[in-house]
Amino acid sequence: MANLKEIRNRITSVSSTMQITSAMKMVSAAKLKKAQDAITAMRPYAEKLTELLQNLSATLDGDIGGEFTAQREVKRVLVVAITSNRGLSGAFNSNIVKEARRLTEKEYAGKKVDFITVGKKGNDAISKANTVIANNNSVFDNLTFEAVGVIADDLIQLFIDGKYDKIVLVYNQFKNAATQIVQAEQFLPLAPIASDKPASNVDYIFEPSKEEIVLTLIPKMLKTQLYKAVRDSFASEHGARMTAMHKATDNATELRNQLKLTYNKARQAAITNEILEIVGGAEALKG
Repeated sequence: MANLKEIRNRITSVSSTMQITSAMKMVSAAKLKKAQDAITAMRPYAEKLTELLQNLSATLDGDIGGEFTAQREVKRVLVVAITSNRGLSGAFNSNIVKEARRLTEKEYAGKKVDFITVGKKGNDAISKANTVIANNNSVFDNLTFEAVGVIADDLIQLFIDGKYDKIVLVYNQFKNAATQIVQAEQFLPLAPIASDKPASNVDYIFEPSKEEIVLTLIPKMLKTQLYKAVRDSFASEHGARMTAMHKATDNATELRNQLKLTYNKARQAAITNEILEIVGGAEALKG
C-alpha cells in the first residue's frame, strides 16, 4: 500500500485536474449555446435557398448548371476535412480522420486524393500520410460567412479549372450536445437538382432572366453549404468537448473519492499499528 504522503499528493493532483475539466466544461457549455443558436438559425435559410433553386430549375429546359454540374470521370478527388484547432473533445477529431482514411483507402482507392483541411488537429493527422494542399486554421478565429466564402471560391475555381473531378466535404453534423454525425457530403459537381414538391404554376416575372438568377444562386448556395458545414462542425466541437469534460470530471470525482477512502484506510491502519506498538511496549515494561 502506498504511503500516506503519496496518496495525499495523488488526491491533490486529481482535485486540480477535476477543477480544470469542470471549468472547461462550463466554458464549452457557454460557447455551445451561441454556436447552437447560430446553426439552428441558419438551417431554415439554407433549406429555403435550396428550395428556391429547385423551383427555378424545374421550370427551365436543359442543363442550366453549366460548369457547376459537369460530370467527369473521377480521377482526382479533393476532400475538405473540417476539424478543430484544439483537442480534449473526445472522438470529435479522430472520427473525421478515420472517415478521411476510409475515403482514401476504400471509396476512392486507386484515385488521386488530396486534402484541404479546416482545423489544426485534422491537418496534423492527415498530413502525415496524405497531401494537404491548403490548411485553413485561422477561419475559426473569426467565423464569418465572408471568411468561409473565400474558401468556397477557391474550391469552385479548382473544380472549374479541371484540377479536381470531385470535391467532398467531411465534417461532424451537429445533432445535440452528446451526438455528432460524421458526414461525407458531395460539394461539386452539383447533384441533379430534383424536388418531391410539384412545380408551382404561378407565372412570375423574373428580372434578370431565370437562367441568370439560377447561375447567380448556385455559387451562393455552395458558399452557404460550406458555411453550414463549418458551423455544424463548430457547434459539434463544443458539444463534444462539453460531454468529454463532463465525463472527465465525473471520473476524477470518482477517483478522488476512491483515493480518499484508501487514504483513510491507510491512516487508520497506521494509527492501529502505533497503538499496538505502544501497548506492546507497555506490556514489555511490566514484564
